Amino acid sequence: MSLWIDTPQALSERLARWAGQPLVALDTEFIRERTYYPQLALVQIAIPDDILLVDPLVPGMDAALRPLLVDPAVTKLMHSASEDLQALQRGCAALPAPLFDTQVAAALAGLGAGLGYQKLVEQVTGITLAKGETRSDWLRRPLSESQREYAADDVRHLHAVHALLDARLHELGRHAWLQGDAERSLRQAAQEGEEPYPHLAVRSAQSLDAAGQARLCRILRWRDIEARRSDKPKSWIIDNELAVALARRPPQDQGEFNATLDRHPKAPRKARGELFDRVTAPLAADELDIPLVKADSLDKQRVKALQEAVATVAQQHGLPEGLLCARRHLEALLEGRGWPDALQGWRRELLEPALAPLIPRAGAPG
Repeated sequence: MSLWIDTPQALSERLARWAGQPLVALDTEFIRERTYYPQLALVQIAIPDDILLVDPLVPGMDAALRPLLVDPAVTKLMHSASEDLQALQRGCAALPAPLFDTQVAAALAGLGAGLGYQKLVEQVTGITLAKGETRSDWLRRPLSESQREYAADDVRHLHAVHALLDARLHELGRHAWLQGDAERSLRQAAQEGEEPYPHLAVRSAQSLDAAGQARLCRILRWRDIEARRSDKPKSWIIDNELAVALARRPPQDQGEFNATLDRHPKAPRKARGELFDRVTAPLAADELDIPLVKADSLDKQRVKALQEAVATVAQQHGLPEGLLCARRHLEALLEGRGWPDALQGWRRELLEPALAPLIPRAGAPG
């Protein structure tokens, strides 16, 4: 059974009974279809035999939740927490630390990479969970009984899953690895700042020359600012296809610019004047001094050699390759952008001896 909490006082009183609990299971439900920021719609918290479904839409509930989230003596158990962290940061102005992410822990413990919650629970406990409310409207009130049951299930088994994973990580000596990953996830969630090089995530940017990529970077930075300001999805401001088209061939005048936008059904209707200025203004020297998206054929053999080295290290340590290192991080190393933050800590300790001989030094022949 679970208890619906719809007043801050009720939450505070219930949490007071949990004093001394070292582990609390935590999950959220949120909506992000029409906004830039996730809309926190429900918070589920649990200790063994006690599950609370907390309504964060109630005024003052964020303040009542915050002491639990930031309590350093209580480890928060979550599964695949990255988006939940964003929702909590936005909805409660707090992040759950310390954090134990069971999806990451399962990969580090050798159970598999990217395991979904239902699959992990079934693997650990033998219990099969329903999936019926995955795409439910969590902002509606009252929630249905099936919604409440689904939400409660999302935290009901996290303590049992944690017990097994925690024991395995200690046996493998990898608990510090999990802690390092959790701390990085929390840092990323706390940083709502602008992505410095958003064009690097657009694969089609490789078809642009250096000036075109600089213009694309400028357009996408503007898009990110507008999305945050208006709390709208980035694609609603301007989609990647149109942004690349404008970066490839800047319009000569306002008429050509408007004609280009009119041919795209998802083109922005507002702020056209500001976007026109961003597209057509001359590029400054610092805007041209950015990392570039290179064609797939560039450094293909070197990327392959690095991937093979990563595969070898992953196999030696019984780790999923994707958890250890992504291709984009190898490309960053080859482009001389240094070791990405995602590869720092235990990953760099494992990978650097194998990868360093394969990475060209600055000034060395290619």
